[in-house]
Amino acid sequence: MTPAACRFLVEACADRAGLKLDPAKVYLIENRLSPVARREGFGSASELLARLPEDERLTMASVEAMASSETRFFRDGEVLETLWRRAVPEIARRRPDGAVRIWSVGCASGQEIYSLAMLQAEAPAPTGPVEFYASDLGERLLERARAGIYTSFEVQRGLSARRLVRHFENKDDRFQLARELRQQVRWRRANLVENLSLLGSFDVIVCRYVLDGLTDVARARATAQLADMTAPGGLLLLGGAEALEQAGFAPAGDVAGAFTRAA
Repeated sequence: MTPAACRFLVEACADRAGLKLDPAKVYLIENRLSPVARREGFGSASELLARLPEDERLTMASVEAMASSETRFFRDGEVLETLWRRAVPEIARRRPDGAVRIWSVGCASGQEIYSLAMLQAEAPAPTGPVEFYASDLGERLLERARAGIYTSFEVQRGLSARRLVRHFENKDDRFQLARELRQQVRWRRANLVENLSLLGSFDVIVCRYVLDGLTDVARARATAQLADMTAPGGLLLLGGAEALEQAGFAPAGDVAGAFTRAA
């Protein structure tokens, strides 16, 4: 991989999706681009990179591949359990119809939003209708999420044997989530540096371990958009040590990493 080709990819990631990419991480670039190269008929990731400046479709496919797809079922499980048991019912009580809209941002292959759907199936919160939404930059990841088919390795990361038996069925050498749970989620491709206001507002926005992968400019824009799209009295859940410095928000004491928007 030539330095010029890597620089082009770095700039494309920042310009088109706000992704922060270190050009020195050649191994990471090659590892994530190799599947795209094979799919598109190139002999190597280097050959693919060389073509990018003259092909916008390939460029965007490469940008999507560089976004992190790390996720797992019930990641930080206590956080999700507390969100479901305490925060969601409290938000529902403040809504005239008790309805709650939940959006998973940067959902990757869907494990996080499906974790919440499993909690709903196991212990329905005292609410009205619960609507689940999920979005990601990558269309191929969304296709995987819609199908709800996972490898043995993926289901072993975070799922108990009880949940695996209850919510999945064997599909050849893989596991597919039950149809009724898959059908609860509405999927959409979304780029955090584009205007997302047409998606509406949400009572709970789950955007964990996504913002830190953006450039400073993109992170500020995405954070402002997510804050605006959090309904009054709603909750924006970030990951780990991710901070939120937006007027009108305060840390939610019960849920680690969560911030509540003033009603």
